[in-house]
Order: sequence, then C-alpha cells, then structure tokens
Amino acid sequence: MDRVTVTEASQVAEARRRAVAVAQSIGFDETAAGRIALVVTELATNVVKYGVPGEVLVATYEDGTGSGVEILVLDKGEGFSNLGLALTDGHSTGGSAGEGLGAVRRISDVFDIVSRPGLGTAVLARLSIDRKTVSDAVPGYGAVAVPLKGETANGDAYAVRERADGWTAVVSDGLGHGPEAAKASEEALKLFRRHQDKPPAAILSAIHAGLSHTRGGAISVARYERNRGTLAFAGIGNVLGAVVSGTVTKRTVSLAGTAGHAARRIQEFEYPMRPDDLFVLCSDGIATAWSLDAHPGLAAAHPTLVAGVIYRDFARARDDATVLVVREGAR
Repeated sequence: MDRVTVTEASQVAEARRRAVAVAQSIGFDETAAGRIALVVTELATNVVKYGVPGEVLVATYEDGTGSGVEILVLDKGEGFSNLGLALTDGHSTGGSAGEGLGAVRRISDVFDIVSRPGLGTAVLARLSIDRKTVSDAVPGYGAVAVPLKGETANGDAYAVRERADGWTAVVSDGLGHGPEAAKASEEALKLFRRHQDKPPAAILSAIHAGLSHTRGGAISVARYERNRGTLAFAGIGNVLGAVVSGTVTKRTVSLAGTAGHAARRIQEFEYPMRPDDLFVLCSDGIATAWSLDAHPGLAAAHPTLVAGVIYRDFARARDDATVLVVREGAR
C-alpha cells in the first residue's frame, strides 16, 4: 500500500497525486481518475480539519467484487458524534472541495465508515476500473500491508486462496525489513501457491524447506473448512492469528522458530469457526494485544476497514505491518 501521513494541508495534494498515479497505472481514464482525486481530497481534508494525525493508504484490489483502487483513510481525531448527519449527501464537514462524506459515498462503488467519539474515524472507498462490472458480492477478505516508514519494499506478504469448501490463507513476515525481507516473503508466497492444496502443516513444511537460501521469516498458514466448521492453523514465529466470534477472540498457537532456518517442530492446531466469524492474521508490526473491544459492531464492517482499524490502533513503529482479515466466502 502507498501511504501518506496527513498532518497539514500541503499533504492533501501529495495524497491526491499518489492516488491518481496508482489509478492511472492500472488503466483509469481521466474521468475515473478525477473521481479518485475528489475522494482523496475530501477525505484527506477532513483529516486535516478534524482528525490529525491521520494517514491515507492507497492500493489496487482484485477480488470477487471486481477490481480497481481502494482508498483507506484513518485518523485518531475527535470522531463523529452524529455520523448520520455527516453522511447526508451535500453536507460539508468543513468547506472542502467536494460536498462532504455523502458525496464520497455516492461516487464510490464501495463505501464503509466507522467512527467513535474520542477514538477517530476510518473510511474505506473503493472505485472500480469498470463500473459496469461491479458486483454486489460481499468481499471475503481485506488487508492492510505497509512497509516500515522510510522503506519502499515491504518485508511482509499475504495471500488468500478460495477452495470449494472454504479458503486457505498465509501471511509471511520476512526477517527484518527492506528488500531482503521482501525477497524472503515473495519466495514464501511462491511456495504457498505451489503447495496450497496440502494441509496447512504440510504447506508450512514445504515453505520452511524452500526458504533456506533466503533470510527466512515468520510464517503462518490457516485453512477454513466450511462443512466442518473448523480452522486449521500452523505457524512458525510471530505471525499471530485469532478467530473473532462475537465478543470472544480466540488466539491461535504459533511455535517458535524462523522459517527457512530453525523450526524444531511444525504442528497443526484446530479451532472451531462459524460462517459469521472473522479470522485475523497479523505480522509482528502489530501489537499482540490488539482487540476490537473498543469498536462494537466493527466485525460486521468491510474486512479491509476492520484491518485498517486494527492497524491504526495497534501498529508498532519499528517494523513492516500487515493485518489480514478473512471471513466466509473469501475470494
């Protein structure tokens, strides 16, 4: 994800420029790129006026709902006391170039927002490259993946693969950060795709064996089986998972070691998981004590928005950070 920190007005233009560049890189025409520019301008201006400090994260997406650009704007400001009013089409939240959050929602193909007084606001807007093919399907996963500030290469990587009876997911956290960490994670994902039909422990064993020529890293693999109502999990190192079921968060067990170099034991653990539960995987850039407790109802939001709130509230400044959120019907 491309990330722009927003603390003052000049950074709004930088966020807009980067978002438009991302859109044009995947074929957005001038009119469609203009929609991107308007969304970023409106949301980033709101951060300057009400939510400093904040961040604008921009990435491309491609899943069962379509493909395009997603914009995630996160702040730790005062939040909205009346979110319904703020979302009224044409209601300006501070004299920005657009017409308020209502206008952002109207021109976006996917829009979701969470805001709590005193905790800040998180907004997700997705704009499709081809509005004619936008699906109403609910996306099964979403993620935030950003490199350590000052780095361009992200040492973390993730993937989700749909199966007839559920899905399989992986998060890799290359040792350290920078280009060499990124190479290790890229290789881990290649091995994951090659062995993705095997059980999680077997996939992890294959990745461990294939990373010896890299610096290695922490890696976890999970598989949800819909008919059995179970999640199988195998991990080496500190990529930690959790099943979120209502107000209960069940952490998964990952064993000590470094994939590719030192793993005394690879073991698979099984947990119950219902269709409406969430599964969350976080790299070491996210504090292990993360929780959704301060945000009632957040688990029902778009999975990318859930990942964004976890990242905003619990990211550590010393490492790459990845949050992957997966639910029923991942695509």
